[in-house]
Amino acid sequence: MPRITVTVDGVTYEEEVEPRLLLVHLLRDRLGRTGTPIGCDTSNCGACTVMLDGRSAKSCSVLAVQADGSDVVTVEGLAQGNEWHPMQKAFHTEHALQCGYCTPGMIMAAIDLLRDDPDPSEEAVRRGLEGNLCRCTGYCTIVRAVRRGAAEMSKAREPQEVPAP
Repeated sequence: MPRITVTVDGVTYEEEVEPRLLLVHLLRDRLGRTGTPIGCDTSNCGACTVMLDGRSAKSCSVLAVQADGSDVVTVEGLAQGNEWHPMQKAFHTEHALQCGYCTPGMIMAAIDLLRDDPDPSEEAVRRGLEGNLCRCTGYCTIVRAVRRGAAEMSKAREPQEVPAP
């Protein structure tokens, strides 16, 4: 069996994997990253979206051996200690979920969208999340959450003013 090295949420793992093992199964079954759900196993729903070397990828369409040497970030890896990522906070604040099954993939896809368009319009958000399906919300709250998350992430990047003595 092939041996791979993959860094997941900042931790490096060496694993022997079957050549046909999907990344989503490595993450969930072997590494305990159950925040990445298995949705459709056909790359249609986007629930299993993770960051693979800095870009969003549907982990059900990537073989674990293809991730050899890669850096993977799951929804669990976004938080800094007990502090949620701004996009996670925005989804919570905007109640951008019902069953929550699509939420991890939506959050990861949204963060990737903001790399290319840090202040997306509603239309750009809808277009950017086309590969991620939600069967519960009707997308309105998800779009609001992405736009709120974008604003919060933009604020975090702004230089902080130092008060005069």
